[in-house]
Amino acid sequence: MEDRSLYFILWVFLLLSCTDKDEILVPSNKILEKIAIPAHFPEINFPAENAYSAERWILGKKLFYDKRLSIDSTVSCGSCHKQSKGFADNVSLTPGVFGRAGVTNAPTLANIAYHPYFTREGGLPTVEMQVLVPISEHNEFGFNIVEIEQRLKADAAYQEMAMKAYGRSLDPFVITRSISTYERSIISGNSKYDDYTLGKAILSKEEMLGKDLFFSEKTNCSQCHSGFNFTNYEFKNNGLYENYAHPGRFRLTQKESDVALFKTPSLRNVGFTSPYMHDGSISTLTEVVNHYNSGGRNHIHKSNLIMPLGLTENEKKALVAFLHTLDDYVLLTNPYLSE
Repeated sequence: MEDRSLYFILWVFLLLSCTDKDEILVPSNKILEKIAIPAHFPEINFPAENAYSAERWILGKKLFYDKRLSIDSTVSCGSCHKQSKGFADNVSLTPGVFGRAGVTNAPTLANIAYHPYFTREGGLPTVEMQVLVPISEHNEFGFNIVEIEQRLKADAAYQEMAMKAYGRSLDPFVITRSISTYERSIISGNSKYDDYTLGKAILSKEEMLGKDLFFSEKTNCSQCHSGFNFTNYEFKNNGLYENYAHPGRFRLTQKESDVALFKTPSLRNVGFTSPYMHDGSISTLTEVVNHYNSGGRNHIHKSNLIMPLGLTENEKKALVAFLHTLDDYVLLTNPYLSE
């Protein structure tokens, strides 16, 4: 862990030492061989055909924040996934090109390196494939990866970076792979709860009560929000509505049993990523807890884990207090990830 921290510190020093904002100093792999990962997290498994390198990461970061990837050059990946909001957004449906309303609430990108599949319907098995979704989505970038290649073809800086990173010109392969490399580096594991887990912090009495409730059979929160990333990645219905405007996983599978099922989100950084639910229809964590405490609305596919909890006001406040211990403030200002 100490070696990883050293790599990170050296990288930040090199990054901040650039005098020209357009000049990008590429660190050698001897200085930054791997992404800094918290000691209690598993290693990141990069695909064999897209192994990590500093050159690929730097190119991906530049593309992540480039608005030319959208048809009207007004939206970038970073427009919907803002670092200051935990790489999510603070509106229900983030507008895309030409002000078109988004289809679902923008989820956080933190720790997606560990996700087994992507989108709220779970239809894509790799980050590389997921990158294409916002690009081609009519209400997001409204564009085409081939046309992006043509648009950026004359950019000499991009071509040079692509050759260094992948040994080929900037093309759809390079664009999707490099952005994926950057997105896998958005790691969040520096919350108060992480420090508590590592014996470096003490939770308050209220936070401890919330933690005990969270992991108890009384609430069943940890049945779905489990593991180091606080999600089991399964598809559930949480009784948000009796009738859903969005079909959920059914959109992908066309199976009636998948109507209104959505991928369980991570709870890390929930204090930064409001509003909540797949459509951003709940504004605060207090309202979220109230929803689950009520047992939700009736739906044919509602999980049997969703039932009235009978929590007291103090218990509800304690749950909210515990959820805030999952907030990683380092993530919000980490210069390694900033535009």
